[in-house]
Amino acid sequence: MDYKFEIAKIIGHVSGLDTADIMSAIEIPPNPNMGDYAFPCFKLAKAFRKAPAQIAQELSEKITKPAFINHIECAGPYLNFFTEKAYYAQSVLSKVLCDPKAYGESNIGEGKNIVIDYSSPNIAKPFHVGHLRSTVIGNAIYNIYTKLGYKCYGINHLGDWGTQFGKLIVAYKNWGSEQAVIENGITELMRIYVLFHDEAKKNPSLDDEARSWFVKMQENDEEAIRLWKWFYDISIKEFDRVYDMLGVKFDAYTGESFYNDKMDAIIEELKEKNLLQESEGAMIVDLSDEDMPPCLILRKDGGTLYATRDITAAIYRKNTYNFDKAIYVTALDQNLHFKQWFKVIEKMGNDWAKDLVHVPFGLVSLENGKLSTRSGNVVLMEDLLNQAINETKKIIESKNPDLPNKELVAKQVGIGAVIFNDLYNTRIKDVLFSWEKMLNFEGETGPYVQYTHARACSLLRKYEDLNYDIEYEHLTDSASVEVLKLIEEYPNKIEDAAQKFEPSVISRYLVNLSQAFNKFYHDNPILTSEDNVKNSRMALVLAVKSILSSGLSLLGIDSPEQM
Repeated sequence: MDYKFEIAKIIGHVSGLDTADIMSAIEIPPNPNMGDYAFPCFKLAKAFRKAPAQIAQELSEKITKPAFINHIECAGPYLNFFTEKAYYAQSVLSKVLCDPKAYGESNIGEGKNIVIDYSSPNIAKPFHVGHLRSTVIGNAIYNIYTKLGYKCYGINHLGDWGTQFGKLIVAYKNWGSEQAVIENGITELMRIYVLFHDEAKKNPSLDDEARSWFVKMQENDEEAIRLWKWFYDISIKEFDRVYDMLGVKFDAYTGESFYNDKMDAIIEELKEKNLLQESEGAMIVDLSDEDMPPCLILRKDGGTLYATRDITAAIYRKNTYNFDKAIYVTALDQNLHFKQWFKVIEKMGNDWAKDLVHVPFGLVSLENGKLSTRSGNVVLMEDLLNQAINETKKIIESKNPDLPNKELVAKQVGIGAVIFNDLYNTRIKDVLFSWEKMLNFEGETGPYVQYTHARACSLLRKYEDLNYDIEYEHLTDSASVEVLKLIEEYPNKIEDAAQKFEPSVISRYLVNLSQAFNKFYHDNPILTSEDNVKNSRMALVLAVKSILSSGLSLLGIDSPEQM
């Protein structure tokens, strides 16, 4: 039973209001003493020409109480509904227990394709903590939309083209060696890249030399392409190692270079549609009618830019995947860039421009300043994850040294802590990177949710006789009902997270569910209770365990069964 819908139908029957409008207004009171559901009558005052409190009173008198409602109360302008708790427990739990792993799944996305562009590190630069946000936010959005029945395509739009590769080639030829790159990989490439910028301050001609090498790349010069491809292969190998640690996968690695042979056609189309204009030697699309700066398509030297490649990529993806929505997970400071080229797509006559969505997030900064690969001021992602695993090992050794599979659990919990920490707050907020905060295993954290899951697993291991002949009257106490309310909310939370592109909806929900479950565990003896009571409470344990595991998986986090 969908309680909100049933209550909305009851109110609609006596008021003549639209059921959907009533459903959107129904609230879950913060205090159970105020009811399980509440309908505020403020918005009806104008239409009914009465005080909200009077409207609530009159509606309550007209309603014939159904079997699933215990009683209805008026509290000023609110109409409060108190459910029959055993009836409520049965309707909520039966949904989960019929197929625990499938609970929360939906077919609302059936037949629809979603393209998600996320992570996108730059080739030949280290995968640092600044790349974490796009990677884990994009991965969570991918999982959430998949849960709702959409066909998702995860694309890693690698930064694998541009003048920076000219700089790297110059740096390699001046201060690098093949042996050092083979031995140290990206670490060596980063060292010489930082050195280039230091030296270019003293010798600006190095920048001209770098531009010259990039022109050679564009002209398919054999040596330039060989070095570029070498740097690319080294980078992908190291990136994959980090992605494997994070449990992140992609359906396509199509970076900027992939679109090199596809941009001419798009530039020609812009010309044919009279959208390209010359400005100081460069070619632009004028966006003054949209109160935006012009979108730069070609530089003075004829070189392409990010916007050129993004426009080309979007058109390629529409033709390839026929997406219903294309989501771009990048930093907030790229807002204008996306608004500009989204508008260019629209001006080209593509009505699907409305399906392009920029999902911005706040930046990560170090306690001693902004991340920068040019200065070498970075925290490498692999170092962070390994540190998190090592810190977790120390905690396990001190609290549970006999834990089976300690290495695996340390990896699951340590990496889970890093991911959960990033996804717990609203994505738009800036994150100040702190080792202490990142590896804090107390409070509203990933390890707390994982531990709650492990606790539920432990109870289930100790009680193997669970059957579905449940006496729901044993689940009517306040602690049990609070858990049931949160269980009922899980499918709605998934849809809400998808609509807002906001994984923190799930992470915060999991903390709330864990807290409610631990209160239930504290208030209600389980394994020591009578068999019929024990069986009923264990059904609730199973439901919570399944949802915690499901919710963590949406965030890209494992659920250890022992901790």
